[in-house]
Amino acid sequence: MMINPRARWVIFGSLFAVILITYLLKLRLDIPASPYTQRTFDFIENLPESSIVIVSFDHEASSLPEIQPISQIILRHLFRRNLRIVGLSLFAEGTAIGYQNLTNMAEEFQKQYGTDYLFLGFKPQHIAAILGMAESIEQVFPEDYLGSPVTEIPLMKFARNYDDIAAVVSLADGDRTVQWIEYTGKRFGMKIIGGLTAAMITTYDPYLSSGQLYSSVGGIIGAAEYEGLYGRPGKGNRALIAQTAAHFFIIILILLGNVFYFRQRKGQR
Repeated sequence: MMINPRARWVIFGSLFAVILITYLLKLRLDIPASPYTQRTFDFIENLPESSIVIVSFDHEASSLPEIQPISQIILRHLFRRNLRIVGLSLFAEGTAIGYQNLTNMAEEFQKQYGTDYLFLGFKPQHIAAILGMAESIEQVFPEDYLGSPVTEIPLMKFARNYDDIAAVVSLADGDRTVQWIEYTGKRFGMKIIGGLTAAMITTYDPYLSSGQLYSSVGGIIGAAEYEGLYGRPGKGNRALIAQTAAHFFIIILILLGNVFYFRQRKGQR
């Protein structure tokens, strides 16, 4: 059965309208948290105040719609707990995105740059950078993203190497989290937490089951679960509602298409 070109535009336009309307509506979808999302939340919730956490923005701009809800809710939780953040990126595209995201969340909680958080920027040769920070973060990143010497930044006096870091949160759409696991996990006893796209979750299942990856927050649903635990619905919750509505709309279109097809076939007989 051929579809009229006008019908195509009606279908696509209707789908866009469904997604847009449901995304903008202030609805709350209460869903139980998965074990790994719960473990991530509990770990951050129980860290002593002023602990230092590395947040590495290891993703491309193309994955921002899925990664940003995860990064925002985790950053909010870290700042609410009065934990200090050392931001960086092992992926060039994540650098400006990471700085902007971290700065926005810091402003929301009135955190001071250099004392409560800082952003070191991007470093190529990511494996060498990961290994080098075990000895001295200052040597790997002599300047921060803004070009200031890290020796002049108060927070860096308490973040000399991995001995001073409570955990690493890797926000990734690829295998950068694997490098954090392989080169800092068992070797330096570092807890690695992954903020991962849904497509990458199964790739990290062996690391999760073996305990090499401490925990993870996966995809839009993971962000929505975390927002529920945090008590503040955000982009993850809205995106999940819009995604669910779009799936139902497509199912209805498929059912209607089959009805029209069989009616047309019956009429031809």
